[in-house]
Amino acid sequence: MTLAIHETGAVRIAEVVADDILINTPEEALQLIVDVYYQNFEKMIIHEKNIIPAFFDLKTGIAGEVLQKFVNYRMQLSIVGTFEHYTSKSIRDFIYESNKGRQISFLSSVEEAVEKLSGI
Repeated sequence: MTLAIHETGAVRIAEVVADDILINTPEEALQLIVDVYYQNFEKMIIHEKNIIPAFFDLKTGIAGEVLQKFVNYRMQLSIVGTFEHYTSKSIRDFIYESNKGRQISFLSSVEEAVEKLSGI
């Protein structure tokens, strides 16, 4: 895992770059938050491929537990990926509602994520 740094004015955003799944459990999410926070970031981009697929099945409860860690530790998060292939109404509604807020977003590109997290 490496961090790509995106800076827009005074805003610093850490993009997590990895080939493997980094978030399998809420505890791994918390460790990632801590690792990024201690490198002076309060905003993070992670790719869909780095999150366990069960996250996107809301019945598992993993998404709620993981995202609650980000909310509790005030780490803004953008998840970048292709979300059209998720057909469940609940995940589609969840993504839609998340994107209306400022804390968690699901976007299709890193550029969109940087723009959203920068408040542009």
